[in-house]
Amino acid sequence: MESPVSFGVILAVLASLIIAANALVAIAVLSLIFKNDSISLCFTLNLAVADAFLGLAISGLVTDQLSSPARPTEKTLCSLRMAFVTSSAAASVLTVMLIAFDRYLAIKWPLRYFQIMNGFMVGTCLAGLWLVSNLIGFLPLGIHGFQQTTYRGSCSFFAVFHPRFVLTVSCAGFFPALLLFVFFYCDILKIASTHSQQIRNTEHAGALAGAHQPPRTPSDLKAVRTVAILIGSFTLSWSPFLVTGIVQAACQECRLYLVLEQYLWLLGVGNSLLNPLIYACWQKEVRQQFSQMALAMKKGLAACLLLSARDGGPEGHRESVRYITTMSHLELEG
Repeated sequence: MESPVSFGVILAVLASLIIAANALVAIAVLSLIFKNDSISLCFTLNLAVADAFLGLAISGLVTDQLSSPARPTEKTLCSLRMAFVTSSAAASVLTVMLIAFDRYLAIKWPLRYFQIMNGFMVGTCLAGLWLVSNLIGFLPLGIHGFQQTTYRGSCSFFAVFHPRFVLTVSCAGFFPALLLFVFFYCDILKIASTHSQQIRNTEHAGALAGAHQPPRTPSDLKAVRTVAILIGSFTLSWSPFLVTGIVQAACQECRLYLVLEQYLWLLGVGNSLLNPLIYACWQKEVRQQFSQMALAMKKGLAACLLLSARDGGPEGHRESVRYITTMSHLELEG
């Protein structure tokens, strides 16, 4: 069993990394949206915002865990905190669903995609997503059966929420969403296989005719890999917590709360740290935007050094010139 202080340190580090990573991704994606007027990137931006909210939500638990001895928290405040955590996690998972569905539409109906996924549709989807997420998160506050009858002052998920809530969310939301993920993946894989076969037939016909055609890799295969990563990270992060929560709901004599709250819950929350790496940084245009942001910071630092060199005399000027020359060489090598 981990001490409350060590658990609080883990929460603090995790929350800081989640907030920092998703804030960087949000800035990069927002710049791309203004630059390219790309509607589909709004889903990626929403994912970064939802994950950043989750980081903020769990940071509220850090103070309680780091207090020595542990400071008791009122049940109402603890319930609100856990509702905020749950709604942010639900928004993150639902946004992943939207990203998968968006890519599914782009491959399934490429000619009609921009007619279907216009600005109004994207705004409606995001508004509905946050409405549903808040309904899920704050549902235990309105249903007495989803609340714990006893509360000892130590704020945690199962200190205020009954395992029946996890059972309901899993059966009504998580597993149907997982099946929908699998459907998207299988259908995209089928489309990609058909396109690959058509390309091979075309290349074979060109070879018989004596024409040289360079080998091509269909872009659909990249979407297949993307959706596969979506399914894998989504499942591996949250299914252990939810499945164990179902077992706890079915077996009241089983004492699985320690494993659920100190290990499996952190695994699910950790998905919000994986998301900016998988769903945003894996996209080429976002990586390029990060490179441009880093280059702009280097130029800004070089300009500051030049300004400070005016007051630093010849030695300061030489140091500034040396730094700028080094950065120029690194830029050319990159």
